[in-house]
Amino acid sequence: MSFIANQKAFLRPEPILAGGFPFRTACPAARRQDTLEETWKSAPRLDLRRHRYVDYVSTRGSAPALGFADVLLAGLADDGGLYVPRTWPTLSREVFAGFAGRPYAEVAQAVIAPFVGDEIPAADLRRMCVDAYAGFRHRATAPLRETGPGEWVLELFHGPTLAFKDFAMQLLARLMDHVLARRNERITLIAATSGDTGGAAVEAFAGRNNIDLFVLFPEGRVSPFQQRQMTTTGAANVHALAVEGTFDDCQAMVKAAFGNREIRRRLAITGVNSINWARIVAQIVYYVSAAVALGAPKVPVAFSVPTGNFGDVFAGYAAKRMGLPVGRLIVATNVNDILARTLATGRYEIRDVHATTSPSMDIQISSNFERLLFEAYGRDAAAVRALMEDLRTNRAFTIATAPLAAIRDDFAAGMADEAEVAATIAETYRDTGFLPDPHTAVGIAVGQRFRQEDLPLVTLSTAHPAKFAAAVEAATGRPPQFPDGFDDLADRKQTFTVIANDQRRFETYLTEHARAVKNEA
Repeated sequence: MSFIANQKAFLRPEPILAGGFPFRTACPAARRQDTLEETWKSAPRLDLRRHRYVDYVSTRGSAPALGFADVLLAGLADDGGLYVPRTWPTLSREVFAGFAGRPYAEVAQAVIAPFVGDEIPAADLRRMCVDAYAGFRHRATAPLRETGPGEWVLELFHGPTLAFKDFAMQLLARLMDHVLARRNERITLIAATSGDTGGAAVEAFAGRNNIDLFVLFPEGRVSPFQQRQMTTTGAANVHALAVEGTFDDCQAMVKAAFGNREIRRRLAITGVNSINWARIVAQIVYYVSAAVALGAPKVPVAFSVPTGNFGDVFAGYAAKRMGLPVGRLIVATNVNDILARTLATGRYEIRDVHATTSPSMDIQISSNFERLLFEAYGRDAAAVRALMEDLRTNRAFTIATAPLAAIRDDFAAGMADEAEVAATIAETYRDTGFLPDPHTAVGIAVGQRFRQEDLPLVTLSTAHPAKFAAAVEAATGRPPQFPDGFDDLADRKQTFTVIANDQRRFETYLTEHARAVKNEA
């Protein structure tokens, strides 16, 4: 029997809330684009002010400042750092309040526009936001479900690959297409994935003529469903590479390719991992939509976020910097608990990676934590460079007292082990009717420890439970059902290449298969 066949439905239809409207968990057919347009046109307009040129700086201070379009295509800065806006744009309380009940795509345009500036016309950005979310399976795009008094789950799994990565990837593909078409250029995308990023990237970029996509995933360390999402597209511009190593090995290979200036220039290499600032920007939106639905800006909202690479929870921090009243941001980790240990002790120390039922969090090098360090150290790029050098040479660094205190002001962190994850899956389904995947279960379990009774608590549900059917069935005794459209996934032909954890071989493969070769002149 296939890993998909004969799975029984048991997601109970319970009331949920999104954008101020009640819905039910049964997912209706995705809305057509013209329906979205009609909804938008019939509603009063938000005041979307024009924003001028916005520039971005590297967390390590040596790379040139760039505008949004160049940051979009650069991914990683030339000095190895990550881009952040030179100054944080803010929205007023009145603007946040005006988002209540608005279509998700319209909120997305309003939130993203200050980070884009005038590099993309407002009408084009609006069209891309509408197109990006038109195919989501739930009419609310990112619906909220109440699981207890003051406790909510934000369902981020209604996109085409059933994972939160779809929110950023669907928009990222359209933004890149827009910029590349305008410049008449081609690029080579490389991405390391612990599971969901790869599937979302393949779905978003497959068949795009100006883009070649190379996805690296750790062999044997992603779920069967995740692997098939990456390896069955059949698109000529997609290359799935199974690396004989861990996710951290995959991520190191990607970063090393970025660090090879010659190959990066010659193949026009960029990235779609959350090191790409546009990924973070797109994910800010659902923090805003959820908080506003629960009473913001009048009421602060806390969030518990299943965390591996720190990108998703950093988007919550970015929302707070924009002026959204965000309570505590709870960093929820599995037994690969480097972030929980860091917030507890101030010592960031790499240890061995352990395989778990929440593989997207089986990480020891959380790339986006560098962005938070940059902010915590008062944007002192020299201090960040020193920390990153300590990490490279000693596999560890220590955060100074004042920056650590600043981090603790905004974040809490905790770990849930495998037994607690399984128990949380079973108990949450039994008590509320909501079935969490293992990553979401980590968020629920850790979030409960830091719950503040006077604030709504939202746990980000980052993947559909059917993507991790074995773990869910082991915890509950019953397998979850896939939404329509995935019944034949197990029968599709897989195409992928197994490669050694060897940088030279990886870069040779890139050179032989990428079409975006720059002229030497």
